[in-house]
Amino acid sequence: MGHDHHIRPATAADADTVKAVIDAAYRPYIARIGLRPAPMDADHAADIAAGRVFVTGDPVVGVLVLVAGPGHLVLENIAVHPDAARQGVGRHLLAFAETHARALGLPEIRLYTNALMWENQEIYPRYGYEVTERRQDGPYDRVHYRKHVRP
Repeated sequence: MGHDHHIRPATAADADTVKAVIDAAYRPYIARIGLRPAPMDADHAADIAAGRVFVTGDPVVGVLVLVAGPGHLVLENIAVHPDAARQGVGRHLLAFAETHARALGLPEIRLYTNALMWENQEIYPRYGYEVTERRQDGPYDRVHYRKHVRP
């Protein structure tokens, strides 16, 4: 099935679908990590209301949560439904994050991933992200990344 890669801000009507995509994307990691990945328990409706959530696909297959911080954009969550894996959705969402950072005049994107989600640790460096640190955040062992965005 082909996806148009149009990315749009999520609306309140997307809340259930956003949750479903995130749950489907992160559910396989529960057994490996031994607890629910944090994005599964985020307040999706509040994030949507705050304008932080972007979606792609009709029906929605990709979700991106972006939070502007002081001097950088936090890529808080990126999720692709497993049914749409390996179709360029994630790559397209990562490119959108850079466009968004540029539009906000923010020179850097920061993100983190669980140390046990080794698939992600292969992906991010491929897109120019560098590891800044690995640290324990409560029960989560996380690898932190950053990428400088050219203006």
